[in-house]
Amino acid sequence: MVCDKKDIPEILTVKIEKLSNLGYGIAKVDGYVIFVEGACPDDVVKIRVGKKNKNFANATVVEMIEPSSYRVKPFCPMQKVCGACQLQFIDYDYQLKLKKEIVKDTMRSIFNNEVEVRDVIPSPDTKEYRHKIQYPISQTRDSKRILAGYYKPASHEIVNIKYCPIQPEYCDKIIDFIREKAPEFGVSGYIEKQHSGDLKHVVIRSSNYTKENLVILVVNSPRQLDKISKLAHEIYTGLDNIKGVGVNYNPNKTNLIMSGKTEIIEGEAFIEEKLCDKVFKVGADTFFQVNPKSADNIFRYVKKYISENFEKPLILDAYAGITTFGICLSDIAKKVVSVEEVKASVDLATKIVKENNINNVELHNMDAGKFFEKELNTKGRSFDVTVLDPPRKGCTEESLDYALKLTKGKIIYVSCNPATLARDLKYLAAKGCKVEYIQPFDMFCHTYHIENVAIIAV
Repeated sequence: MVCDKKDIPEILTVKIEKLSNLGYGIAKVDGYVIFVEGACPDDVVKIRVGKKNKNFANATVVEMIEPSSYRVKPFCPMQKVCGACQLQFIDYDYQLKLKKEIVKDTMRSIFNNEVEVRDVIPSPDTKEYRHKIQYPISQTRDSKRILAGYYKPASHEIVNIKYCPIQPEYCDKIIDFIREKAPEFGVSGYIEKQHSGDLKHVVIRSSNYTKENLVILVVNSPRQLDKISKLAHEIYTGLDNIKGVGVNYNPNKTNLIMSGKTEIIEGEAFIEEKLCDKVFKVGADTFFQVNPKSADNIFRYVKKYISENFEKPLILDAYAGITTFGICLSDIAKKVVSVEEVKASVDLATKIVKENNINNVELHNMDAGKFFEKELNTKGRSFDVTVLDPPRKGCTEESLDYALKLTKGKIIYVSCNPATLARDLKYLAAKGCKVEYIQPFDMFCHTYHIENVAIIAV
């Protein structure tokens, strides 16, 4: 029986049992769950309990009584104040074990222990792995000094970061250059409370393959174009390895970083990245994995699995984006049929297919569900393998039904959200599918996020 929340004191000492799917330490007091920020399993800590809900409460650490043996010194001095790397104080190998447990716990809630979750495949790089950087920009009240960095946890207060060890070192140089040069051209930082100022965000797409960078300046109003253009020219000419500089207008009061179309005003619109020996174009708005080396691990893993189990299969690549999976799998397939609803992604995929001299990828610009319906009612093809790589919200039941009808061999479901993956796997299992196993990959080192590849027999 769980104790009444009224019996939980404000200050108490607990031992952390495990990690939640959002990276909080979990302690229990007579069955009552307390989520503790910044805590590691096996920590013994004195905590201050905040608001108590019916079944759980949140708490902060007041004093470390006995630190876990898995604790390490964060390699970034800003780890405690920056919200980007929640788990950096935990040994990396143990992080991988914790992430496996997060996936197992999520699956256990639906499948008991019937689904095998394999050991997490680590990221090849645990530093300088993040190749898409999105820094909010502001300025100090009195000196008007430009601030750029990440938000403090649960706030919109910017931590001014001069050095971030999880992104390529050259990105720090770009941001520092913008801090220095923006005031020279009269470009101010954005003041969120007043919805005033010029520069709201700086977005950098950085290539692991070519080491070139695409810089996007997100601004508050088109009226700022003259001074923003001068700053863009200074960035393009004053720094090495800049492939292009663009401007994105986002006058809205929103958490959406970029809005509408990006206009390239200096240089070129794309950098190039390499996966599975194929070269991809990546633009300002292109969805592309932020950790290219870990992404390459995933694509090669899926490619190896398919090649070992099928001979020149017909492959369906659904929710394809720029058809990254389809292009990577093209040389082991009889044909790849790719479907993506965003026209810009399909247009870019068309260029990438052509530039890689690939002639067995069929591209469709359609909503996945509507494509599935059309495919069933017209061509009647049956796919050996269907690759599902949906957004975090997962698939609709309708799309899963269609995928089942179209697939005669295996569904390979790639997910960045264990919760929606478990939900969709439950639905597929109820339809008679067998989940063979789940292979996790560490795409976002030092965070609670985890990428998963589920192998499903139809």
